[in-house]
Amino acid sequence: MDSIVMRVNNLSKYFAEIKAVNNVSFSVQHGEIFGFLGPNGAGKTTTIRMMTGVLKPTSGNIVIYGKDVWKNQILVKQILGNVPEEANVYMDLTGLKNLEFIGELYGVSKKERKERSLQLLKKFELFERRDSLAKKYSKGMKQRLLLCMALMSEPKILFLDEPTSGLDVQSSIIIKNLIKEYNKKGMTIFLTTHNMDIANELCDRIAIINKGKIIKLDTPENLRAIEKGYQAIDLYLSKEINLSDFENLDGINRANKVKDHYHIIVSNLDKAINQLINLTRSKNIKIRKINTPEPSLEEVFISAINVGENN
Repeated sequence: MDSIVMRVNNLSKYFAEIKAVNNVSFSVQHGEIFGFLGPNGAGKTTTIRMMTGVLKPTSGNIVIYGKDVWKNQILVKQILGNVPEEANVYMDLTGLKNLEFIGELYGVSKKERKERSLQLLKKFELFERRDSLAKKYSKGMKQRLLLCMALMSEPKILFLDEPTSGLDVQSSIIIKNLIKEYNKKGMTIFLTTHNMDIANELCDRIAIINKGKIIKLDTPENLRAIEKGYQAIDLYLSKEINLSDFENLDGINRANKVKDHYHIIVSNLDKAINQLINLTRSKNIKIRKINTPEPSLEEVFISAINVGENN
């Protein structure tokens, strides 16, 4: 059995002269959480709308479980769950009625949709508000209800577009934990997010898209490891130093104060360390410790975007 459940082949979408998505190709394996990262306007939402059959590509194709999305729209949509960033619940229905209505649309039997609705409401901590109108829900509760609605058909693949954007801490934690839970049961998840911590914690692989093109695609660990041009130093000193003192040192790009140390981004590690030693000696400051950590996923993201914009 082919482990690849989604193939995106040479996908492009133009709006007049604007190339929103430009010849993008990638695949998603069964049971993985695939992250799709990029700045605003990079092409993330346009790509996900094409993958879910909402927006027709200008060229290229998307194949899900061996079926071309645009030649088998109804069949493909039956196996997908989709939570778009700008979607909304049916405000004048209760939480329970929202789920039962979606279940009916997907052909779930009356008994089964009642049982499934109550199970999801309990799992997403909405059971106590099941009979409240959705318009009285908080933003976080509405987002959780949207996820419940997407799961009513027990989809094989779940698309999540910025699922935790702007949510309270409780809702973010609930959604994050449930993404992990459903993924452990074998569900494939396609996730777009601006939250680097969530991407790092949840995703098996990450594609970084900018200006409609994928510029990086790998595991979070490998993305950090291969970013050789974006090294970091954590510098612990016996007393504080002005950040401006780092600005003109050779090999140093940027320095920030982080709690009890300085996090310094460098382009040449050896040269930067020598410069830092000379600087601290000139100011009679002792170096207590120097670490050279791998760049964070956020630093890799920023570096990849900057490189892509300069090419």
